[in-house]
Amino acid sequence: MDLRTMPETITTKPVFFPMSNVIQNYAWGSTTSITQLFGIENPHGEPQAEIWMGAHPNGCSTVVNQAENMLLSSLINTDLPAYLGDKTADTFGELPYLFKVLCAEKALSIQVHPNKQQAEIGFAREERQGIAHNSAERNYKDPNHKPELVYALTPYQAMNGFRSIAAIIDNFTQLEINTLSTLIEALKADQSEQGLTQFFTAILSLDGEAKQTALEGLMAFAKQSSDPLFGLLIDLESQYPGDIGLFAPLMLNVLTLQPGEAMFLDAETPHAYIKGSGLEIMANSDNVLRAGLTPKYMDIPELVSCTRFVEMPFESLLLAPSEHDGVLEYAIPVADFKFAVILSSTQRTISSNSAEILLPLDSKMVLNHADGSHCEVEKGQSVFIPAYAREYTIDCEGRVARAYC
Repeated sequence: MDLRTMPETITTKPVFFPMSNVIQNYAWGSTTSITQLFGIENPHGEPQAEIWMGAHPNGCSTVVNQAENMLLSSLINTDLPAYLGDKTADTFGELPYLFKVLCAEKALSIQVHPNKQQAEIGFAREERQGIAHNSAERNYKDPNHKPELVYALTPYQAMNGFRSIAAIIDNFTQLEINTLSTLIEALKADQSEQGLTQFFTAILSLDGEAKQTALEGLMAFAKQSSDPLFGLLIDLESQYPGDIGLFAPLMLNVLTLQPGEAMFLDAETPHAYIKGSGLEIMANSDNVLRAGLTPKYMDIPELVSCTRFVEMPFESLLLAPSEHDGVLEYAIPVADFKFAVILSSTQRTISSNSAEILLPLDSKMVLNHADGSHCEVEKGQSVFIPAYAREYTIDCEGRVARAYC
């Protein structure tokens, strides 16, 4: 169905669906950030890690349709082309992205997400093996990739991609840890992707006395260093004592996004969120291969097979938007989602041909449609807009984050 030739009767359906969203109470979350950002109360003082906005089965949003509460996924499934648009319905068969507010008080695990082909192969293999979807040793929860974009709402510290091999060698050489000397010399002799692969694998595979001696040497050096990088290690060690992931900041780029800055995290790239609050939009997947800073299962061979061992220059990490008429648009290299930030609006007309989620960040947002529909959304609350809405107007004094495809 072409949206331009939709029957006029389609507009008798609601065009704005305010969302009730799941808050995930993961242990690394903040007890105060969501309240400070959006005034959402936390009466039980729980760690509030993520607000999920979307149709993922592990935390599906709910909406009201004809006076009935229903899962957003159930609403969409009543008419995929109407709610998603023909192209998205044909390509994905579901809402292809998950939109989040993420508030990290403690560091998340260092992780890699598989690309699409790796996810399909890995998921099919574990299905044949009969590994339960909720098993701690399950690597692939679905057959999808999980590229991500993060947009900082507060200073947001993270790791993303490998440092230059020369910088990695310098970081490890200064430690003067005898246990690691053979590994460092091997990397010096082979400063290639293969050499970095072998070094990274060997560090993560340290075990027993060798692991303990290496970590003791690392932390002894950190405690006498004035370098902020090693100050970070002291903080991480208080959260994850004895974790091999404490070596990761010496191998990965460490950066702090300032509010309003954004970063794209591609498949096959090691990364971690350390501390701060931001928006995150990703493909609709839950696939994670862990590389440290976690008590959870680590499958090092599978992790390595899904990792690209390439240097990422520090200056390439930020994703700069293009600005047009007060809208910041971010060039996303995947088809699963798009992301924009509308800076402010007075009767701004938005044309749409896909399923959208809008989230006002600073102040109340007012939406209107040509069919007479009207919707007011407070900051921190979100609204789903189906593809058949086609066009609407927005009024908001502050920023509005727009997730679409």
